[in-house]
Amino acid sequence: MEVLAAWPVGMAVLLALLLLGLPIAIALTLVGLFGTASVIGWTPALALLSTTFFEGGRTYSLSVLPLFLMMGNFVVQSGIARDLYDAAHAWLRHRRGGLAMATVVACGGFSSVCGSSMATAATMARIALPSMRRFGYPDDLATASIAAGGTLGILIPPSVILVFYGILTQQDIGKLFVAGLLPGLLGVLGYAAAVAVRVRLGGGARRTEPKLPLAARFRALRGTLGAMLLFAFVMGGIYLGVFTPTESAGMGAAGAFLLVLLSGRFSFAGTLATLFDTAKTTAMMFFILFGALTFTNYVNLSGMAADIQALLAVLGESPLATILAILAIYLLLGCMLEGLSMITLTVPIFYPVVAAQGFDLIWFGIFVVVVTEISYITPPVGMNAFVLRSVVRDVPLGTIFRGLVLFVAMDVLRVALLIWVPGIALWLPAQM
Repeated sequence: MEVLAAWPVGMAVLLALLLLGLPIAIALTLVGLFGTASVIGWTPALALLSTTFFEGGRTYSLSVLPLFLMMGNFVVQSGIARDLYDAAHAWLRHRRGGLAMATVVACGGFSSVCGSSMATAATMARIALPSMRRFGYPDDLATASIAAGGTLGILIPPSVILVFYGILTQQDIGKLFVAGLLPGLLGVLGYAAAVAVRVRLGGGARRTEPKLPLAARFRALRGTLGAMLLFAFVMGGIYLGVFTPTESAGMGAAGAFLLVLLSGRFSFAGTLATLFDTAKTTAMMFFILFGALTFTNYVNLSGMAADIQALLAVLGESPLATILAILAIYLLLGCMLEGLSMITLTVPIFYPVVAAQGFDLIWFGIFVVVVTEISYITPPVGMNAFVLRSVVRDVPLGTIFRGLVLFVAMDVLRVALLIWVPGIALWLPAQM
């Protein structure tokens, strides 16, 4: 397998394995192992592999992953999503397209205590879609607002994807979480604007409900108090330095379990299912993470990062040209890979390049996640669209993707703003 010492061959083998349907974790591990062995020999390559998996599994900082996953699963069990949707509906019901806007806002709120894009989309589909259909919303607008709103789950903290990025690049996870706040809020506003534009262009949703009195709207917020307190507790503790991101994950999981108890939805079977799902997802993500780290060893030893940096230099010495080239690569890969696979495959390759160009790696993490959000709602592998299709079987995939066009346009605009004004992502972390 000495031929894998040439990294283009290794990349071709990796892509071939992925196209054949091999799981991303196994593909990354195999190519990383054989590629590393082709450069330094089998004995040190196997020693490096065992160190990556064994020592990695004992790393204290990695406990943040299962704890945040547990927090998100307990939040789903507590039924907070319904309260968030009811509150957003109370404030926006009198506007044209108000139910779709309320769905986007509720998705943003639910993301802030869930951290999963697909869980957000699946949960909100069951809650919001029946109401939108009852008020005559076309299926493409109704499903698109849910699918797009769900993408906020990988950006608004606590985000499992940002944890992955922080581990892969050795960046401060707390700063990454804080950096995602303003771009996440910008995403909520952009998606709400997409709904407004669609309605004005004749997209249905003309029926509205009477405007509620101000007192009634504030009363509707009482159901969201638990979610707001949990978010403020977790993020406030990180921002103020009361506890580390790892400690905040444990505190958040405990707080989410308390919400389950207070909501009256506690059951032994439900809690056991939540813990089992957390363990299963953790095992899957750890395997992917360690596979990505094994592949990173190969990237470093094969000289791939230096070669890609030289290749990008052909485009000119402008850092903007580098970022635009990387953006184009991500948009292309987003048509073939789902978000987590795309990040674990590309971040080890790109982050040394952008660091050498002088980019802030906290900013680059937010840039990568926002671009990855686009891949969740674009064909042919738009994971959130497939999640919606599995929940709402009477809506064709083509209808969902057609409704997402305006939302994708808003995401592209958000990426442009993030490149033009890096302070959108960097201002809050600078205050820590």
